[in-house]
Amino acid sequence: MGPRIGTSGTRIGVNPPPVGPFLQSGVGVVGTALQSGVDVGRLSAIDWRLALIPLISGAIGYATNWVGIRLLFHPVGFVGVRVPGLREVARLLPRKLQQIPGVSEGRLGWEGIIPSRAAKMGSISVDKGISRIGSGREFYERFDPDAIAAHVLETVDGDVEALTDELMRERHPRLWRNTPPLLREVVYTRVRRQLPAVVERVTDGIGEHIDDLFDVKLMVIRRFEERPELLNRMFLEVGDRELDFIIRSGFLIGTPLGVLTVPLFVLIGEWWVLPVAGIFVGYTTNWIAIKLIFNPVEERRIGPFKLQGLFIRRQQEVARVYAEIIADELITLANVADELLCGPRGDRTRELIEDALWPVVDDAVGPARPLVRLATGVPEYDALQAAVASKGVEYATEPLEDPEFNRERSDAIRVLFRDRMQEMPPDEYAEVLRSAFEEDEWLLILIGAALGFVAGWLQLLVVTAL
Repeated sequence: MGPRIGTSGTRIGVNPPPVGPFLQSGVGVVGTALQSGVDVGRLSAIDWRLALIPLISGAIGYATNWVGIRLLFHPVGFVGVRVPGLREVARLLPRKLQQIPGVSEGRLGWEGIIPSRAAKMGSISVDKGISRIGSGREFYERFDPDAIAAHVLETVDGDVEALTDELMRERHPRLWRNTPPLLREVVYTRVRRQLPAVVERVTDGIGEHIDDLFDVKLMVIRRFEERPELLNRMFLEVGDRELDFIIRSGFLIGTPLGVLTVPLFVLIGEWWVLPVAGIFVGYTTNWIAIKLIFNPVEERRIGPFKLQGLFIRRQQEVARVYAEIIADELITLANVADELLCGPRGDRTRELIEDALWPVVDDAVGPARPLVRLATGVPEYDALQAAVASKGVEYATEPLEDPEFNRERSDAIRVLFRDRMQEMPPDEYAEVLRSAFEEDEWLLILIGAALGFVAGWLQLLVVTAL
C-alpha cells in the first residue's frame, strides 16, 4: 500500500512490503515505525533517519570521488604482496581486469593508476600532444644550435690545456713528460684554434641527422618511467580544477540521488537497498563528472547559458601550464643531450662527434706527426686519436647541463608549446588530457562504485542505528 494522507493533513501512514530480517531485528525499527504512522507536527526518529539519507548520499559521493582521485595518483610505487598463483590466474581474466595495478604481475595491492601506466601515458602524451605541436628537428632548431656552439666554446676554451694534459698523461705519460714546454704550447694553440670548426661540425651534424639520432617518444617514455611523480604533476597541475570538480560533484550529484533513494528504501524496505544505492551513487557521480569535464567539445548555447566541457573552456590557461611543465621538465636541452648520447641511438651520436674530433690530434701535432707516430707506433697513435675523440665528447656535452643555459634555451620551447596549444581546435586540444583518461576511466568509475557499496553499508548502519 502506498502513502496515505489523512483528510486533516496531520497524519501520514505508510504500509511498505514486509521488511527484511536485518531491519526487523535490534535497531531495525524502520518497518514498525513506518507501519505505525508518523505525526507531521512532531517528527519521529525514523523521519530524521530518512532525512539523513540524501545528506549521507552526498557525503558518499564526495568521499568516494576523493578517494578515487587519490587512488588515481597514489601511491607512486606499488604497495602490496605477491600472491602465489595469482599471475597464472590473471592470464585467464578479461583484459581490463588484467590492467588493475599488480594483477598481471601476480601481486595483490595497489599503485596509482597514472604512475602504473607511465610508459603508456608517455606514449599517449607524445602521440596526442607533443607530436602535434612540434618534431624533434623543430625542437632542436628552437634550442638554437649556434647558441649551443657558442656556449660550448666559451665553456670548453678554458679547459683546453687540462683536456690535452689529461689525455696525453693517460695515454703517453713519458712522451708528454718529455715534450718541451714550447711544443706543448704549440699543441694547445692548435687545439684551441680548431675548436670552433669542430663544435660547428658537431652541432650541424646533429641537426642534419637529428631524426635518426633522437626519438621524442622514447625520451618522454624514459623520463616518465624514471620519474612517475612527474607524470602525476603534469595531470595534477594541468587538470587541477577538473579534478577538484570531480570531487565536489560527488556531493552535488550524490545528494539528489540520495533523495531518490528515500522512497526506494521506504517502499522496498530491504536492508540491501542502501548498499546497492551506494554502488549507483558512486558509479554515477564519477561517470557524470568525467563526461562534464570533456563534453560538449564545441560550445553550445541553451538560452542565456553556455555549455562546454570544463577542460575545453580553460584551453588558454591550461596551455600555459602545460607549456611550463614540458619546457622545464621534459623537452629540455639537458634531456635531449642525454637522450642523444645515452639513449638507444647514443652510439650513433658519439660516432658522429668522434668523427668530427678525430683529426684534432693530427692537426695539433702538425709537423711533429711523423716523429710522434714513430715514437708511439701506429696502433698507439690511432688509440690516442680515439681517446681524444672519446674524452672530447664528455667535455663537449658537460656545458649543456648548465642550469642557467638550460633555462634560457627552454624559453623558446615554452613559447612554442603555449602558442600552438592555444591555437589547437577544441577536439584536438581535448585529446591532450582526455586520451590519457579514456582507456582507464572505467577503472576510476569502478573504484567509485566499489567505494559506494562500502559507503552504502555505513549509511545503512547510521540510518538504522540512530
